[in-house]
Amino acid sequence: MPPSLDASAVLAWCRLSLQALGRAREEIDAINVYPVADGDTGTNLYLTFESAAQAVEAVFDAHATAAAPATRPTLPDVLRAMSHGALIGARGNSGTILAQLLRGMNEAVASPADAPERIGAAELRRALRIAAESAYDAVARPVEGTMLTVAVGAADAAEAAAGGVDEVVRAAYAGARAALAATPGQLGVLRRAGVVDAGGLGLVAVLGALADAVTGDAPEQPLAGTDFRAGHTVPVEDEDLCPDDAVPDGPAFEVIFLLEAADSAVTLLRARLDALGDSLVVVGGDGLFHVHVHVNDVGAAIEAGIEAGRPYRIRVTHFADQTRPRTEPAHRAVVAVVRGDGLSELCARAGATVVAVRPGEQPASGEIAAAIRRAHALEVILLPNDRDLRHAAGAAAEQARADGVRVALIPTRSAVQGLAALAVHEPSRRFDEDVVAMTSAAGATRYAELAVAEHRSWTSAGICQAGDILGLIDGDVSVIGTTLAGTATAVLDRMLAAGGELVTLIPGPDAPADLTAHIESHVREAHLAVDTVTYEGGQGTCPLLVGVE
Repeated sequence: MPPSLDASAVLAWCRLSLQALGRAREEIDAINVYPVADGDTGTNLYLTFESAAQAVEAVFDAHATAAAPATRPTLPDVLRAMSHGALIGARGNSGTILAQLLRGMNEAVASPADAPERIGAAELRRALRIAAESAYDAVARPVEGTMLTVAVGAADAAEAAAGGVDEVVRAAYAGARAALAATPGQLGVLRRAGVVDAGGLGLVAVLGALADAVTGDAPEQPLAGTDFRAGHTVPVEDEDLCPDDAVPDGPAFEVIFLLEAADSAVTLLRARLDALGDSLVVVGGDGLFHVHVHVNDVGAAIEAGIEAGRPYRIRVTHFADQTRPRTEPAHRAVVAVVRGDGLSELCARAGATVVAVRPGEQPASGEIAAAIRRAHALEVILLPNDRDLRHAAGAAAEQARADGVRVALIPTRSAVQGLAALAVHEPSRRFDEDVVAMTSAAGATRYAELAVAEHRSWTSAGICQAGDILGLIDGDVSVIGTTLAGTATAVLDRMLAAGGELVTLIPGPDAPADLTAHIESHVREAHLAVDTVTYEGGQGTCPLLVGVE
């Protein structure tokens, strides 16, 4: 059977794209000068595609564990998952455009009622063209010499290619490379910096991975080590031929959010945000959109989103924090993964670089790795603070080690263990001694949490009913109660039966106002010589976290 693009090829494409973007990330970050020289385009593209790849992997995992494991996901299944994963995980201007490119491919293939299990050359040519056109439509003010131009170059070359899918993907990759080489002649800021477009370089990596996935052959000219500097591509002699598109005094903030809204409301939102700033990209559809814009008035941008629908996962970045000159690397840093605004602020005050986790989400390894790089340290101690993040934190540590950073992963399974480790952190100690001290402090801290049972089920403490309060000690259900206060004191009595000197209480935002006061009073009366300390956590996942040291 001639080469075609099916579900398995898309899975391979995702994996190969992550490898390619991972190898090229530093190079892409280094040449990132447009629209803002914030040095994160490679990282944003990697994180966006990582989200897409995780969604595709989840589809395959679901089929593997289904009652009929012999079934495999269809091509529309995986393209839909890849598009949605990229949409919800898009980062930055380049990542948002990449999400729309993937959405365009999905719409081209999955929209017909009789969507095929695999596509051939004609369908792939159409998909690449629709992807490029939809990306242009998503950008309020398209600029030539960017990854949009590279996407069109790939689509043009694909349409001109004869033969099967293998020839189409090779032609698309070659067309993208040629378009990328021409970008300095189209955008003045690139020519003056002596570089090609960073987002375009990332797209070349993704298309090279597509060619590899379909043909089984790595691109003829590997991306890594290739000199894409403008001086070695297209010389530009005439200043008039290269427009001045630099934005030295552009808006100060990048605002990104997901938006649940009707299509009609988004049309008005585009007009309002376009008047507020620049670099506006709105992607998505069917009630869910990803909005990206650069503005000076953050409040006005968010208010526009509220008027259009329900904005959430709002991220605001101050460009000055990213574009200021780097100092010499710090000797050592602590990176902590934290849920809740209160805990994030507490860890930041203790000197940690924080990966803030939003309710209901799990950070990807690329996000943790980005925080390790942001710490700009030669030695890093990583605190995941969640037993479910062991694999993601381990992968992030490996990425950082590949970059030459010495990383020690302390397997903290709860925020209270992370706080205990931070309390004994001492940068003046030798690295190994500091890691041992922090690991010992975390290991000497037992942790517990309260949760509300969602349905009737068996637990290690017996049968619980929906609405019961569960007291989990070190991850196992140990107490089943009917009230938060009663369950919390029962849990503490069990924990302190084995001894303890300090109880740490971290209530969630929905916990009753008198909950911690009740627990503190109980500890004073029932457990002499045990101190208590309370921090406002803000974590939305449980009403109370408890630590006993």
